[in-house]
Amino acid sequence: MSKAPHQSGAAYDGSFVPSVQGLRGIAALSVLMDHFYDMPKGGMYDIPDPGFLPPLWLWLQSVINVGGHGVELFFMISGFLIPASLVRHGSLSRFFFDRVLRIMPVFVVLHLALFAIGPIVGYKFFRGIDLTSYLGIFAANLFFVQDALGLPIAQQNAWTLTYEWAFYIWFAVTFSMLRVGGKMLGAPLILLGIACLLHWPITAFFCVGMLVSATGFRIRIPGRLGLAVGLACGAAMYASLVLFHPFVGLLPGFLLFGMVLAPESGLGKALSAPALQYVGKISYSLYLVHPFVLFPLQVIGLKLVAAGVDRWLLWAAFIVLGLVMSLAASAISYELIEVRLRRLLDGAIRGMFFRPLKVGQSV
Repeated sequence: MSKAPHQSGAAYDGSFVPSVQGLRGIAALSVLMDHFYDMPKGGMYDIPDPGFLPPLWLWLQSVINVGGHGVELFFMISGFLIPASLVRHGSLSRFFFDRVLRIMPVFVVLHLALFAIGPIVGYKFFRGIDLTSYLGIFAANLFFVQDALGLPIAQQNAWTLTYEWAFYIWFAVTFSMLRVGGKMLGAPLILLGIACLLHWPITAFFCVGMLVSATGFRIRIPGRLGLAVGLACGAAMYASLVLFHPFVGLLPGFLLFGMVLAPESGLGKALSAPALQYVGKISYSLYLVHPFVLFPLQVIGLKLVAAGVDRWLLWAAFIVLGLVMSLAASAISYELIEVRLRRLLDGAIRGMFFRPLKVGQSV
């Protein structure tokens, strides 16, 4: 039975929100756009600068280069969804089991593929690596502690999963302590969360989603005006992250999210478009898979520019082929790993940890 649409002015109830799905798609495409700019640069794989990035206006470089801040959009979405997910599960063990099933299959498949193929093709840190270092980097990246140990990041975009897991654990434990022991047990964890915000300011965007989830905050500006205002808030958030401080971007991010969640707003309707819905559905695979797709195109482009091929031609081909191939590979990853493999693992493993739910009982 489907849930009724979420009512404004109340805490988020866990129902599906199409505009959030669309925002996921925008976040993934934003990061992809940044890599269309960053990866054509030279100075890597023993090929000298300037790579095959053609001469661009500085303002255009700046606009493209902010795309990497799509990760803050992902953090806002997680902050919005995770509290309701934890309440809906009603159990820390079930919550974390489903989080593992959601996050790990795509990551682990790519992790194993990278460590199998990386040494063969000489990818980044694999060149000349010894067995001890190989095993250490393998284990550290598998458990998302590579930054803490000062080791190289294997999957280009997986660094954000460290923040995601830290947020899941912090919120779940804090929520549980507040319910069991009230403020006395919860206060130290809240203070720890504040300390983390000050040390890693981009994690404050989780709080934007949590605040919107708890308050039911919405901004209803319909039509083209609503779309324009929403785009302006998005641009202000991105600009603040680049020019000022992440905390400055929290206000436009909060306003942006309020418009995203109002289904009748111009922005909310635009994000609910079918094409963006599909990109949002495959966005997790797109986010992790596209560096694997772009890498061979990058190497080919760097070699061709060294042979004298025109940079504009190479960059255009890199963008077009990279976009098409990334979307295709992500669609395949979604169907085979996120849907089929995840369903297979769920059926094979869940019964080992949990008893079947009674009729009418939900998680």
